[in-house]
Amino acid sequence: MLPAVALAQQSQDRTWCYEADSTRDQAIAGCTALILSGKESKDHLAVEFFNRAHAYHAKGNYDYAIADYDQAARLNPKDASTYNNRGNAYSKKGDYEHAIADYDQAIEINRKDPSPYNNRGNAYYRNGNYDRAVADYSQAIELNPKDASPYNNRGLAHHAKGDLDRAIADYSEAIRLDPKFVYPYKNRGSAYQKKGDYENAITDYDRAVQLDPGYLMA
Repeated sequence: MLPAVALAQQSQDRTWCYEADSTRDQAIAGCTALILSGKESKDHLAVEFFNRAHAYHAKGNYDYAIADYDQAARLNPKDASTYNNRGNAYSKKGDYEHAIADYDQAIEINRKDPSPYNNRGNAYYRNGNYDRAVADYSQAIELNPKDASPYNNRGLAHHAKGDLDRAIADYSEAIRLDPKFVYPYKNRGSAYQKKGDYENAITDYDRAVQLDPGYLMA
């Protein structure tokens, strides 16, 4: 049997690694201790690599996060969230090719989860493939029509394609679903401005500033 001090430390490490209210540094420390202990099962290791990856991701350490997501995927290749999250890390690095491949894998595992569709849409959008982005955002909306984000994102893709009316319709739906969501007000204001509708543009910009006085309106 382990000494009481060692048992207490092991319990603390597990709490830090597994509890959502741990700080990022606590999560990394706790998960690292468990991973290095050599006593964890394969299933537990998959979760611990995943949780440490999540903490690294939140700190902006995307290379470390990707390395840990790699280990989590090796240990549990059926977990769609690992591929989705690794895709997000690649996307943050601007590596949209690898990001899209990971979102593809996440979707292959779970076609009913709207998140990887929305995220893959973001990668296509940032890569300039607006038609593919619109298709993915539309699929995310079909799976969860109450989420405002894919409407705002699809609005951006329509906006980039020059289809301002469809963009405004999507921004308006995002606002209807979440009246405190600042981005669609700013984006709709930009679309109105491009159409020469300065009155509605100013109204939307004013509302965006009211919701977030520190929001950069550039």
